[in-house]
Amino acid sequence: MLVERGARGGTLSNASRLDPAGVSGAARTGAEPLEAWLGQLAGTSPTFAQLLEPPFEVQRERGYGHTLREICQQPLTWPGTAAIMTAAAERIDRALVAGGIPDGTGSLVLTGSGSSFFAGECAAAPLQESLGVAARAVPAGSILTHPLAALPPSGGFLAVSLARSGDSPESGAVVERLLGDPRAAQLLISCNRDGGLARRYRSTPRVETVVLAPETNDQSLVMTSSFTNLVLAARSLADRGGSYLESAEKLAGAARDLLAGRAGDVAALARRPYPSVVYLASGGRLGAARESALKMLESNAGAVVTLVDSFLGLRHGPMAAVAGDSLVVAFLSSDPVVRAYERDVLLELQRKGLGRWRLVVGERIPPELAPGPEDVRIEGSGADRELVLLDAVVGQLLAFFRCLHGGGRPDSPSTGAIQRVVDTFAIHAGN
Repeated sequence: MLVERGARGGTLSNASRLDPAGVSGAARTGAEPLEAWLGQLAGTSPTFAQLLEPPFEVQRERGYGHTLREICQQPLTWPGTAAIMTAAAERIDRALVAGGIPDGTGSLVLTGSGSSFFAGECAAAPLQESLGVAARAVPAGSILTHPLAALPPSGGFLAVSLARSGDSPESGAVVERLLGDPRAAQLLISCNRDGGLARRYRSTPRVETVVLAPETNDQSLVMTSSFTNLVLAARSLADRGGSYLESAEKLAGAARDLLAGRAGDVAALARRPYPSVVYLASGGRLGAARESALKMLESNAGAVVTLVDSFLGLRHGPMAAVAGDSLVVAFLSSDPVVRAYERDVLLELQRKGLGRWRLVVGERIPPELAPGPEDVRIEGSGADRELVLLDAVVGQLLAFFRCLHGGGRPDSPSTGAIQRVVDTFAIHAGN
């Protein structure tokens, strides 16, 4: 359940009341339930009402239609992804066995590029804790350029490739590279049933493939639904069945709360005159911080400077880049020991007059950590592995509204420097 309190706004209880008939459930995605949910949002949130009032074709012409829908649809898609991964349990178990995970002889490598890599970062630490084997996220490009350093030096391993389109140059190249390594088993998780990862390797030995629902294959340039659903899908390696499905449903309710009740506060914060945003997190939530910073960069064509670090890492030099008029976005851990360290850093920033505005996401946030009248506190209950999805949604909203405030087009904010799928480039042979 999400309970939100902040310097702006009061208390919002569990938003089951916001769940229109046909919206939630294991496979309830698609045009009709999405329209029902968007209508509910428009009726609940003045911030969304103005954006959703025009027909979708007009929204798309104005450059925000796809991104807005893909951010807002996330609570609808998460239960469906949990159902897909639970139904794929046999394939996932085969991949885990082939990688030596159940008997502890193997290790786990989560790989992808850009946002997909950050999704792997969000999942790696919780998977290591749950599975009891070494697990780490590795950029797909590093497997191509530095395979001896990027891959486990000995023993079998399971490589989990995460991808929205499955068509980026690195995606297929990494699979092909690992096919030549007899130690490697592979699990490919993609949002695009027509992409290269989904089509090419369905019958390849030691490779299992799972494709998520079509709704998760974002049409916007930036990844939103695809990111959170890939994180949730990766979690299924350690947690499938009843508890996993229940967690997805609870997270969906929490995200509905967030979207309906606090989007206006995030939008107001997005309009503040800060030149830079500092994103802080610990453990697996650092992946969500990196993803949130990337969303700000992509959505604003680099016009807003971003800095990402762990709370403890900030002291070792990067704090020099935190200005007095920066926005500090802090993803606060639920672990009491971790939180104690994080609290110290946030109070130190206050003492030094660094960071004029605060956006804090976490559980039972002390008011002293976001004391300003324009600060925003968004509270959720749960473990860090669950809160990471809400972190990502908050980061998406902040970047989206900042883009609109600057007169940008969230669906295609770049001037051509970047594309939805990376352009084809040469893949060079290596050892």
